[in-house]
Amino acid sequence: MKIILNQDVPNLGEEGDVCLVKDGYARNFLLPTGAAVVYNNSNLAVFKSKAAAIEKRKTAKRQASAELKDRLDSVELTLIVAAGESGKLFGSVTQTMIQEELAKLGFEIEKKRIEVATHAIKMTGNYTARIRLYENSSSIIKLIVKSEAEVKSEAAKAAKAAKEAKEAAEAEAKAAEAETENTNQEN
Repeated sequence: MKIILNQDVPNLGEEGDVCLVKDGYARNFLLPTGAAVVYNNSNLAVFKSKAAAIEKRKTAKRQASAELKDRLDSVELTLIVAAGESGKLFGSVTQTMIQEELAKLGFEIEKKRIEVATHAIKMTGNYTARIRLYENSSSIIKLIVKSEAEVKSEAAKAAKAAKEAKEAAEAEAKAAEAETENTNQEN
């Protein structure tokens, strides 16, 4: 069946495209959901009259996609998950977890647009994920998967270093104070 798309349909085409699809796909999905209309002269005339507006929307989508790609390319996500001592995760890092972390950074990305290279991340370490944007454009983000125990030990080390730095600063301040007292007593 020949149809004209009313909206972008993944793996099929964009708004205004004329496509040839199986009859069942058109009758059972595309036509009832309003994603497409039957190809005929009257519908074709309507789409030809809307061609400029459709092209303008496509251009806006391409531009928004390019801006989003520029912002996403610099993103590095750190995911903290439960893991054993060997680094094996209790579960796996999923598309939903990545989507939630991106949402915290202000990115509204659909879960189905996120592709993890190995399908499921089951060990701590560094990984990448691909985010499909508009048309053939995509962005690669860096994922750092750490275990909760690893993060706690890093926090403990940082706290210890901060405490040592504070003690060293206090010792220097006391030494400087004692030195000024000695110079005052000599005068």
